[in-house]
Amino acid sequence: MFIQTEPTPNPATLKFLPGRAVMTAGTANFTAAGEAGRSPLAERLFALDGVTGVFLGADFITVSKDAGQDWMQLKPMVLGAIMEHFTAGQPVILGDAPADAESGEDDDEVVSQIKELLETRVRPAVAQDGGDILFHRYEDGVVYLHMQGSCSGCPSSTATLKAGIENMLRHYVPEVQEVRAV
Repeated sequence: MFIQTEPTPNPATLKFLPGRAVMTAGTANFTAAGEAGRSPLAERLFALDGVTGVFLGADFITVSKDAGQDWMQLKPMVLGAIMEHFTAGQPVILGDAPADAESGEDDDEVVSQIKELLETRVRPAVAQDGGDILFHRYEDGVVYLHMQGSCSGCPSSTATLKAGIENMLRHYVPEVQEVRAV
């Protein structure tokens, strides 16, 4: 098994590409070891000293480390843990994949437009950097987004939100005045 790695804009995270599907539906974000109970892969990664976050995407795994760890030492251990997991044939997630929090059936036109733009234009670009951005809510002209994976805590995340996502949403959806992270 050959696992590729890619840097992300966030120096505290690396993107690992195992060359196979990781999540068949949706994504999973674990920001602490105590949250990883439903993912044997995330539990295995959190067992490594210095791992502070695990994000599972369609075909990638983003691992975050604490500031005291060096990727030169941690990266081989992460690669080994991912390889052992997939070689053993263990599941990535136990049980059914979580359903989307909101089905979108009750969304008004503005929220539907926002979600469509996020799904088609923003999320694919952010996934390339090992992260994800999820719609949280729209209220009084403000779009609230939840950042996951390499986007969470990334030094350039504010610029991404303001210069990228906010400008794009304001262009296509005039009702949008601002974008904020939750």
